[in-house]
Amino acid sequence: MGEFTPFVRTEMLAPQAPPVSQRGAIRWLRENLFSGPLNTVLTLLGLAALLWVVSHLGPWLLHSVWNANSLTECREIIAATWGEGASGACWAMVRDRWHQYLFGFYPSPLYWRPTLAFALLFVAIAPVLYSQLPRKLLLLTAVYPALTFWLLWGGSIWVPVVAMMGFGVFAVVFRLAQPRFGVPVSAGLGAVATSLWWMFAQAPVAAVLQSIAPVTLTSVDSDQFGGFLLSVVIGVTAISASLPMGILLALGRKSDMLLVRTLSVGFIEFIRGVPLITLLFTASLLLQYFLPPGSDFDIILRVIILVTFFAAAYIAEVIRGGLAALPRGQYEAADALGLDYWQAQRLIIMPQALKISIPGIVSSFIGLFKDTTLVAFVGLNDPLKGITQIVRADINWKGIYWEPYLFAGSIFFLICFGMSRYSMWLERKLKTDHR
Repeated sequence: MGEFTPFVRTEMLAPQAPPVSQRGAIRWLRENLFSGPLNTVLTLLGLAALLWVVSHLGPWLLHSVWNANSLTECREIIAATWGEGASGACWAMVRDRWHQYLFGFYPSPLYWRPTLAFALLFVAIAPVLYSQLPRKLLLLTAVYPALTFWLLWGGSIWVPVVAMMGFGVFAVVFRLAQPRFGVPVSAGLGAVATSLWWMFAQAPVAAVLQSIAPVTLTSVDSDQFGGFLLSVVIGVTAISASLPMGILLALGRKSDMLLVRTLSVGFIEFIRGVPLITLLFTASLLLQYFLPPGSDFDIILRVIILVTFFAAAYIAEVIRGGLAALPRGQYEAADALGLDYWQAQRLIIMPQALKISIPGIVSSFIGLFKDTTLVAFVGLNDPLKGITQIVRADINWKGIYWEPYLFAGSIFFLICFGMSRYSMWLERKLKTDHR
């Protein structure tokens, strides 16, 4: 046998680039679009469908017209520019009627009021959505509902201020009664005291304050609201009110007290078993018959109340699913720490249940905001159906079809997409279990 001479490398090899098929765009295509026969076929079909849509929709968008006074003028411009038989989008309608899509029939000299209210909305919700911001901003969050009501509807500033005092009455009664009667009874007493304040004390107190310091804005009737102003008012109010109401309903459905559990289950199942459009017709037509003669219950307020009930029933079930997903050990840990029921819910149970329920809650909110377009069936001018019908009834824009719906749909998409992206960010921020 010959002598074996071992080989020992004395120099390191220079790093080599991975194969072309294992890096860059080619690797991404192989892993995501062409990973197997079925995936390859689906990719090719998807590309063919996309090419077909672009080939038909692309020229229509490229031939868009923004400056015209009527649909006929739009078509004349398209024919003169791209030849007879060419088709194109007439966005001049949006340019001519954008104010109606945003504000409905709100008086144009007062556009600054809903614009200011919308700007303040972001300031008010910022400390709620982002905990890094100063807690002092929560003061604006607390007064924002009264301020927005005054800006949008006008009238005396003391009407919303005195209405907000009702919540102060609730807090005082609750704090005084809690040591003796406990949380549930104290909350009930506070609700009764607040209702009595709103029914009997609000109007006289507001009148006295108005006589002392008259501060008013020009009044705007609810039938002048419309477009995205109406959708945002209904959507934001219902979303803000339905979440705490849904939490209470979810806790009530899991309560050991028979009466509380029965009422919660009955409310949730009844609301979930009735279409929203039925509730809206109830708000528009039937609710007025149960009120005292001569009472004027604003139609937008009626719609907001019924929409809030509808959303709260669905959110209650979403949160109940989050509560059911928590292991029994979390409840036992709260008992071991000596916490009472409400302390355990506030400090241990509910934060974890809400974190689990974020996707379902945001999905309910997105569906709720889109469902605000159903108010067109009770005579309100929503942006999708109400305003579009008014625009298409104009002789200048009679015959226009796709452009109004695409414009309104794009704004709905941006708002709902923003809510979806925020929920994804919040989920990543709160996902601490696998760090």
